[in-house]
Amino acid sequence: MSYVLAVDLGGTKCSAALVDRKGRIVARRTVPVNVTSSSSPVRQILDLARHLSAATKRTAPFFAAGIAVPGLVRRNGTVWAPNLPGWKRVRLADRLERSLQIPVVVESDRNAALLGECWCGAAQGKSDAIVLMIGTGIGGGVMSGGQVVRGAHELAGCAGWLAVSPENPDPNASAVGELESLAAGPGIANAARKRLQSGEGSSLSQRDAFRITAYDVAAAARERDPMALDIFMRSGAVLGLGVANMISLFDPEVVIIGGGMAGAADLYLKSLRDVVARRAQPIAARKVKFVVSKLRDKANLLGCARLAWQLSKMRNVGKERR
Repeated sequence: MSYVLAVDLGGTKCSAALVDRKGRIVARRTVPVNVTSSSSPVRQILDLARHLSAATKRTAPFFAAGIAVPGLVRRNGTVWAPNLPGWKRVRLADRLERSLQIPVVVESDRNAALLGECWCGAAQGKSDAIVLMIGTGIGGGVMSGGQVVRGAHELAGCAGWLAVSPENPDPNASAVGELESLAAGPGIANAARKRLQSGEGSSLSQRDAFRITAYDVAAAARERDPMALDIFMRSGAVLGLGVANMISLFDPEVVIIGGGMAGAADLYLKSLRDVVARRAQPIAARKVKFVVSKLRDKANLLGCARLAWQLSKMRNVGKERR
């Protein structure tokens, strides 16, 4: 059996997997990201590769490797990842190729998620699709006419920076983007914290307000807590404004909701869709489908694996021609 190595390097955890040609994950391992130095995540990737290599009991277990990173992959091959200390111009692919002795491709996590959905998920067979990753942050992968939309500086899809109000209502907006500050996980937790501190009643008042997470708010909403339900309804409406803009610009066939907050999509998806119906280009709004990703945390890995298989094929073709 032939495999490629797929790695999803995030701000808090790093997952690696062996993936076959049909998109099946045959082995997987996840560890917390070591941020003690700029080289620590690179060493972790190599350690994960060695661990998975040992599991195959083969001397050359990988044809190639694909790595998803939480930031920007410049066209000169350098990586900028703001949540990883010292990652301003890291030549990740070069460093890993020297150590692993295989071809390596590096992609932004938002585009990796899009490619994973196109290969094995809800965007299969689609030429125009948007994957909106909602978790600690908000990012979007956009495919138009069968091509990934990248932008002049590889920054297309930074959906967290969409402006959704006349003025920034949150002080964090200037640092992470307005949509992200309001509707990502920390924004949901922050909304609950503010309302509790103002004296609003909720089952969440029994908790330490400064330790409340978006998952706590979601759990309260599932218990029909009025404040928690209202927070998710408002979050969905704000997301709807951002998604409406993306739909009007790109006219996708499908919008796929992924990321850590996809598991709570039932709490905000109706509100999101209602706003899209009112605010997006009418024909595009009627035609587009909304889907919650079934791949969840596998989307990035599968997107990386797809890129790795493509790179392996290209390198082999190049060798044959020489």
